[in-house]
Amino acid sequence: MKTHPRELLIYYNSNSSSDKKTLAHAQSTGFKVQSFCLVKSPLSSTNWQTIIKQLGKHPKEILNKAHPYYQSNIRGKDFGEEDWLSVIIHNPDIIKAPIAINGNKAILCETPTDIYKL
Repeated sequence: MKTHPRELLIYYNSNSSSDKKTLAHAQSTGFKVQSFCLVKSPLSSTNWQTIIKQLGKHPKEILNKAHPYYQSNIRGKDFGEEDWLSVIIHNPDIIKAPIAINGNKAILCETPTDIYKL
């Protein structure tokens, strides 16, 4: 998912106030922002593979381990890559923070101001 140098892609949860703040910070950067709500418009396995590769993280690293679903269904289990992708696709609300992409660089915005790291 390569973007134009003056464009930001933001994947976020519209039910999270912190995610909305990150989106607001992104919109204040002067970049063209395309936002995608992960809960309303789930991504495909291929999209997630690309994003996770760009982040340079294991799928488990982008999950909110305090989320009730994670605690009751995932904690203590080890899955293969396809299984982790399936967990993310079917439960996008357990992503711990918005994901921002600019060019070939992607970051997990754990605080709203992390967007400025791009």
